[in-house]
Amino acid sequence: MIVLGLGGAVGHDPAAALVIDGNVIAAAEEERFLRDKHAKSQQAEQAALYCLRQAQIKPTDVQVVAYPFAPISIFGPARWHYARRHFYAPDRALTALLNGNRRFQRNKTDVFTMLQKIGIDPQKIQFVPVEHHLAHASSAYHLSGYRDAAIMSIDGVGEYCTTWFGYGEGGEIKCTKEFYAPDSLGGFYGAVTEFLGFEMLDGEFKVMGMAPYGDASRFNISPLIKATAQGFKINTKLVNCVGWRRYKRDGKGTFFAQRLVDLWGPARQGDEIDEPYVHIAAAVQKTLEDLVLGLTKYHLGDYIKKSQRLCYAGGVALNVKCNKRLIEYLGKNGELFVQPAASDAGSALGAATYAAHQLGDTIKPMQHAYLGPEYSNDEIEATLQKRNIRHDRVPIIDVVSDLLAKGEVVAWFQGRMEFGPRSLGNRSILGNPSLKGVSDLINSQIKYRERWRPFCPSILDRAAPEILQSAHPSPYMTFTFDVAEKWKSRLKEIVHVDGTARPQIVTPLSNRRYYELLTKFYSKTQIPCLLNTSLNRRGEPMVCSPDDALNMFYGSDLQNLAIGDFLVQKSA
Repeated sequence: MIVLGLGGAVGHDPAAALVIDGNVIAAAEEERFLRDKHAKSQQAEQAALYCLRQAQIKPTDVQVVAYPFAPISIFGPARWHYARRHFYAPDRALTALLNGNRRFQRNKTDVFTMLQKIGIDPQKIQFVPVEHHLAHASSAYHLSGYRDAAIMSIDGVGEYCTTWFGYGEGGEIKCTKEFYAPDSLGGFYGAVTEFLGFEMLDGEFKVMGMAPYGDASRFNISPLIKATAQGFKINTKLVNCVGWRRYKRDGKGTFFAQRLVDLWGPARQGDEIDEPYVHIAAAVQKTLEDLVLGLTKYHLGDYIKKSQRLCYAGGVALNVKCNKRLIEYLGKNGELFVQPAASDAGSALGAATYAAHQLGDTIKPMQHAYLGPEYSNDEIEATLQKRNIRHDRVPIIDVVSDLLAKGEVVAWFQGRMEFGPRSLGNRSILGNPSLKGVSDLINSQIKYRERWRPFCPSILDRAAPEILQSAHPSPYMTFTFDVAEKWKSRLKEIVHVDGTARPQIVTPLSNRRYYELLTKFYSKTQIPCLLNTSLNRRGEPMVCSPDDALNMFYGSDLQNLAIGDFLVQKSA
C-alpha cells in the first residue's frame, strides 16, 4: 500500500510523509523548502513532491492520502465541552454546536486543491481522515517497535481534543481518556510563552531553557490552572482565552488576557533573563511537569506497570525537562519513546502509519530520523561551481576533526536532512564542547540568538552511560539527563545551568559518517562528544539544500563549511 500523509491541519508546520508497505520512505517539513519557519497557513506541496521523488514513484501511484484531522460527532462530549467552556463568546460556542466540523471541510477542500496541483486526483485515491491526537499516538506507538505500550499525546489542540491517553496492544490503539479545549496543557504553556515575550508554537523551547535560571517557589501559577489527580481546568479569564478577553499587543490578539497583565504586571520584552520573568518560567515549567507526571500516573499507571513502556507525541512531548521526570517515573527497567517529530509536522507521519495499519500493512519500527533530501557530491559541486565558490575536496573526517580539535566551529552538511526540529548530525553546526566560549561564539556571531540558551551534545554510544549516568536510549535529543560530576567541568559548553544535557547518542547504525567523525575527534581530544546545534540562524528553518547551507554560511560569521566531501573556508 502506498500511503501519503499530509500534516499542517491546524494551520502550522505542514509536512508530508510517505509510507510504502509499512516502511517509512520519506518525510519532510514544508518550511525547509519554502524557507519560512512553520510555514503557517501553507499546504505540504513541496514536501509531498519531494517524498514522491525520493520513492521514485509518480503522483498517480499514490493509493491513499491520510490527513490528521477528522470530523467530530455532535453526539460525543468534545463539541459540547467546547461550547460550555466558551459561553462568554457565544459565536464560538454556537459554531461548535451547529457547524462544528467547518474546519475539517475547509481543510479537505484545501488539501484536494493541492493534490490536484501536484498530479494526484482526489477522486482516484482513498482519503482517510485520522483524528489529530490519534495520528500523534500512531506516530509514537507504531514507530516505537513496542508491541504493548501506554500511549500519550499532548499539544495545544487538534479538532477539540488537547490531551489524550490510551494504550497499544498488538498494533491496535485504544483511547482511555481525552481532555478538550480550552483545557489544554499545551495552550496553557504557550499562553505563558507569549506573556514572556516569545512566539507561541516557537518560543516554548526558550521558556524551558529560561526556567532553570529562576525559582519556581517565587511565583504563584495556581490562578491560571486548577488541577486534581484526575484532571485539570484552565482559567480562561487569564489564559487560553478567545475574542474580547484577549490582550492586544501591537494590534494583535494574544492567548492571555488583560487580567493577566493586571495580575502579573507588563508582559516581558527583549532577550535578557530578568526578574520576575525567570521565576514565571520556572513556575510554569514545574507546573507542567507536575501535571503531566500526575496525569500519567493516574490515567496510564496500570498500563505502564504491565508493559513498562510509554510512547509519547504532540508538541508538549518536546519538553525535554518534563520527559526527564517521566523517565525517572518509569524506572530503570522502563523505556520512554518520544517521536522525534513530535509536534504537528509529525502528525503527517502518524496519519500515514495509522491509515497503513488500518488497511492491513505491518508498520516497521523507526530506525532513524534522516528522512529528508540528500545531495550527491556531484550536485554539491555543481552548486559550488555555479556560485563560483572556492572549495577543496578533502578527507573530510580527518580535516574536520582537526579543525574541531583546534577549537574551530564547523558547519556540517551531510546525507539526508533530519525530520523534526532537532539537528542530528546531518544539518549541524559543530564545536568542541570542552573549550570555553564556543557556545557564546555560536550564539552571538552565528545563530544570533539569546546568549543564555543551551546547546546539546552528540555523544558516542560507548561513552554515553558514564556521562549521562543512564543507559536509557536517547537517539533524538528528546530527553535531558543529569551529567556526571567528573564530566561537568570537561563539557561546560553543553551542560545547562541546572547540570543537565539534552543528548543525541550516536551509534554506527544510526549515522555512520557522523559516528566516524565523533570517533576521530575522540582519538585526538579524549572528548567523546561534540557540541551540536541546528544549521540555521535565529528565526529561520534548518537548512535543506546546498544553496541554503551556503546562504547560511555567508550570512553569518561561520568560517568553515563541510558540505559533502568538500571544505569551504572564508579564510581561503
